[in-house]
Amino acid sequence: MAEEIKDSGQVQQGSGAVNGDLSRLFVSVGTFIDNSIDPVSKIVALSLDSLTDVAKKVLEGVNSTLGSKK
Repeated sequence: MAEEIKDSGQVQQGSGAVNGDLSRLFVSVGTFIDNSIDPVSKIVALSLDSLTDVAKKVLEGVNSTLGSKK
């Protein structure tokens, strides 16, 4: 009887340690993903801003070319 209680106590402690390690793993992975996505999102935003500027200049050039032909 005492051995059964002792064994069940060890299983509970083991599963608690696994749950703690698993939650720490999830937090670490989440932090890693967050830290990885933030710089990438800034790069994408800067790229889109640059593309917007280029598109405006192209459209202005097309507009001035077609406007002078009228």
